[in-house]
Amino acid sequence: MSQTATLLLAALVVVGVASALVFLAYNHELTHARAEATQRACIASTAAGPIEYAETGAGIPLLSIHGAGGGFDQGLANVADLVGNDFRVIAPSRFGYLGTPVPSDTSSASQADAHAALLTGLKVDKAIVVGISAGARSAVQLALCHPERVAALILIVPGTYAPASPVAIEGSRTSVLVLWLVNIGADFAWWATEKIAPSILIRFIGVRPQLLASAPQAEQDRVMQIVRSIQPLSQRFRGINIDSNPDLSRPSLEHITVPTLVISTRDDLFNTLPAAEFAANTIPNAKLVVYDTGGHLLVGRQQVVRALVRDFLAKELHSSAPGG
Repeated sequence: MSQTATLLLAALVVVGVASALVFLAYNHELTHARAEATQRACIASTAAGPIEYAETGAGIPLLSIHGAGGGFDQGLANVADLVGNDFRVIAPSRFGYLGTPVPSDTSSASQADAHAALLTGLKVDKAIVVGISAGARSAVQLALCHPERVAALILIVPGTYAPASPVAIEGSRTSVLVLWLVNIGADFAWWATEKIAPSILIRFIGVRPQLLASAPQAEQDRVMQIVRSIQPLSQRFRGINIDSNPDLSRPSLEHITVPTLVISTRDDLFNTLPAAEFAANTIPNAKLVVYDTGGHLLVGRQQVVRALVRDFLAKELHSSAPGG
């Protein structure tokens, strides 16, 4: 065998071994992600059809409605350190996410009916409702269509209606490409991008990479955990397809009667600030809190947001208690 042929064979062996190692690592991590996406979940048979959900804790019921790319697991994680103890957190997977099927009517109003049906099935009369990002749409509709089921409403970086500047993904070519990959459920592409160029995914989920790079290590770890938690895409992309359509119908926010807190940031790459301002200005007596920086994941704002939410809930729960 010539020296050239030997070198070529050696190169092919190296490529083959490297490819095998990459595949093994990918397969291991995806298998773990799939297992995580099924643990703790239950399927409720409701008047609105089967709904996947999980719950944790005991006490005051709180419905945690996840954003795009989520599921019950993201719903649990979103409020794990946000509201403290003394809450029974109920986290559904919205239409098309994980174990919840896609019905013929995927509107936010239909999703709100499904939320109400789940509460009924769990024998919960009324709950605090936290809607994050795209999950804020059905949270708003729940407060409108089933006000008797909502004790208080918290909308965080809400992907809701804005009259002049709708919520949308950041418009760079890379983000558009990632959205296309997400919408076809490209598990390997997401995994490989996380390993090779995580800044692309950080920007895609609404955070400026420069902001994250200057954040404490704990915040960087939290954001990367969120990036990883979107796997497996193949079990979430049907819901992401639904959420990819902007909310262009003006809800009757002026008819919401429950105490409402709205939170956003000025540098959210999903442009949720106009929607947050419109919601807070239209919902009677709503409180709006806007941070200059933090992006879509409120980077560096976890402690102040935690204190804000807990103070809001303590005040509203006290005022609604007998004699309060």
